Amino acid sequence: MNAQIQHLYDIARKPERRIIGLMSGTSLDGLDVALCRISGNGPDTSVILEAFATVPYTDELKADIRLIFAKDQISFEHLCLLNSYIGRLHGRMILDCLQTWGVQPTTIDCVASHGQTVYHAPKSQHRKEMFPNATLQIGDGDHIAAVTGIITFSDFRQKHVAHGGEGAPLAVYGDYFMFSDPNENRILLNMGGIANFTYLPAGGDATNVFTTDTGPGNTLLDAYARQFLNKPYDEDGLLAASGNVNNALLQAMKTNPFFESPFPKTTGPEVFNTDYVNDAQDRSETQALSNADLMATLVQFSAETIVDAISRTIQEKGVRRSADPQTYRIYTSGGGVHNPVLIRMLQTLLPNCTFGRTNELGINGDAKEAVLFAVLANESLTGGRTSFGEREGVPSVTMGKVSFPK
Repeated sequence: MNAQIQHLYDIARKPERRIIGLMSGTSLDGLDVALCRISGNGPDTSVILEAFATVPYTDELKADIRLIFAKDQISFEHLCLLNSYIGRLHGRMILDCLQTWGVQPTTIDCVASHGQTVYHAPKSQHRKEMFPNATLQIGDGDHIAAVTGIITFSDFRQKHVAHGGEGAPLAVYGDYFMFSDPNENRILLNMGGIANFTYLPAGGDATNVFTTDTGPGNTLLDAYARQFLNKPYDEDGLLAASGNVNNALLQAMKTNPFFESPFPKTTGPEVFNTDYVNDAQDRSETQALSNADLMATLVQFSAETIVDAISRTIQEKGVRRSADPQTYRIYTSGGGVHNPVLIRMLQTLLPNCTFGRTNELGINGDAKEAVLFAVLANESLTGGRTSFGEREGVPSVTMGKVSFPK
């Protein structure tokens, strides 16, 4: 047997594994690095977050990624170069984090890399009958493994697509394994560039859970913060708080087939971008809005589309709990939790729900997405026995391609 395959086999047989989960989202803030100690699998998965860091991307790297990010026409040479470069960069970032934490690379069992999404194209979006769902993440796993000397799982979304899913959101798998509760109806709301939530009804039946995108989270807010403030985001929502919501523009932005599509569904900045807003302003004749009013309206847009999706799910599913039949607790994570204007809007629009943060469940909300991919790698190593039912969009699969260091 090849020695590297033997090593993989030995890792799978261990009672617990140290796995580094990596996540870089559509906001392009940087690389989230989560060092996890994981035992068990499936619903018996136990995760301890040993260390976490977000390693920021330089302005130059962000600019390089934006040259190909969510664009119909790009330089294929630039795409090819970034695929290798980002893989090696992520590898060096891992080693730097381990050095800072005083952890030897030889004590890490594997790396689980999400990669950097550059294009997401579900069939509902591209509408080309002969082509399936598709998505593309770069930052090649072989380069990460070669730089770190650690077995690397990567390219998780492709198996999901291959079995009829849209390749996103994948949070349903990790959220179900880590956060289901027999006595509480839970919604795990992640507000990154695109917002999504995982529906976890009390009782823990895997065939009832799902994850779906709701539309924009921070992607439009951050795009206009760069334009209006020359900052990566509207800190504390101050610009939005100083403006007034324009209802005509809000309704124009909410006019999109995506919002009426059945769950689960996915989208991305390929649809929701500044061109989308410009078109809505043309249709609603609101081109002269002040910066503050536009930002206030964009926050309201994110909040209402999140709430519409959650309310629709609660109504459609009709899950009941004897002690308090109307209560759902929403646990928030992602960059949106740091925007108090957005959080206040959600709480106002969902008065029958209670709110908390994922931190209450034992996982740092900022680390949650990186931890998710560590859990997916663990499931590929030791699990794969949980069935999510025969439902479109939620295939019962294990994910991640293996890259050996040599």
